[in-house]
Amino acid sequence: MGAKLKKGDKVIVLTGKDKGKEGEIASVNTSTGKCIVGGVNQAVRHTKQSQNAAGGRVPVDMPIQLSNLALVDPKEGGPTRVGFRMEGDKKVRFAKKSGALIDG
Repeated sequence: MGAKLKKGDKVIVLTGKDKGKEGEIASVNTSTGKCIVGGVNQAVRHTKQSQNAAGGRVPVDMPIQLSNLALVDPKEGGPTRVGFRMEGDKKVRFAKKSGALIDG
């Protein structure tokens, strides 16, 4: 089965402390079922000062479960589920809410 969420997709968080926040997927780890979304699920990491970087508290994006994310509908703007259909010889993803193509 094809991947419902891919790198570069605009998603919205459905549950957790960042519920309602939107961001773009930076990376997907299919083996753990998690991905990193820019600006979402941030943790503060303390870094030591080095010759080329200042030390201090640095916010880092942590992985979030794929089941807690939904794609943002390209036409209507809200969260939507993802479906697959054939457009000619090509398998494409579409938003189930509005029917708009996501990639294609």
